Amino acid sequence: MKNLCKTILVGITGITSVFAQLPEPGFVIDETTAIVITDPQNDFLSPQGVAWGAVGESVKENNTVENLETIFKLAEQHNMPVFVSPHYYYVHDHVWKFEGVLEKLMHDISMFDRGDQLKIEGFEGSGADWLPRYKKYIDKDRVVVTGPHKVFGPESNDLALQLRKQKIDKVILAGMSGNLCAESHMRELGENGFEVAVVGDATASAKLPGLDGNQAAQTNYRMIASKVYTTEELVTDLKNSKMMKKN
Repeated sequence: MKNLCKTILVGITGITSVFAQLPEPGFVIDETTAIVITDPQNDFLSPQGVAWGAVGESVKENNTVENLETIFKLAEQHNMPVFVSPHYYYVHDHVWKFEGVLEKLMHDISMFDRGDQLKIEGFEGSGADWLPRYKKYIDKDRVVVTGPHKVFGPESNDLALQLRKQKIDKVILAGMSGNLCAESHMRELGENGFEVAVVGDATASAKLPGLDGNQAAQTNYRMIASKVYTTEELVTDLKNSKMMKKN
């Protein structure tokens, strides 16, 4: 019996050690690397946004708004391509016959509503519009705004196509919300053969009674992405990158 207990203890200790020392695959920034930002929009990032009550605490804790702006600035400084994957809902999206929990919530609170996809009346300053401080970075020829994703991941938009057409193999991912759209983009891009890093403090997630989306997101980033940066670490890594040396 003592021998059995010792065997179990050794096994548990070994498993704990493995999980405590997850490998670090690494991520080398080069000319095939792009930045992808999900949902840099008012409904998530503005205190007036309809989701602020759920995500605001996490946004403030992570310094998400400021960190995303730093990433936009870094992209300009290093001439890195930027792809923005937004979330929009049009009138025809509101007649879906079934929804998941958070799809239903977003529809119920008119989150990311755009009206008609062929018109822009009412878009300026709406919840679906960019956070004002980001507009000067997004309104550039070097920034690609993809078609909208409709649930959480990029399966329903043209992000992967746009990346491939620019010969992008590596993605540095940030944006909202951490455990939903950002994480879903990380998973789908990884499944499609892209090398993915995530800037963990340039995301944020809903915190609800008994549910901490930010904790869930950060855990999964660590277990799936090739690298998880802080914004400060990304600043340093870009300074030392092949792209910087080339420029």
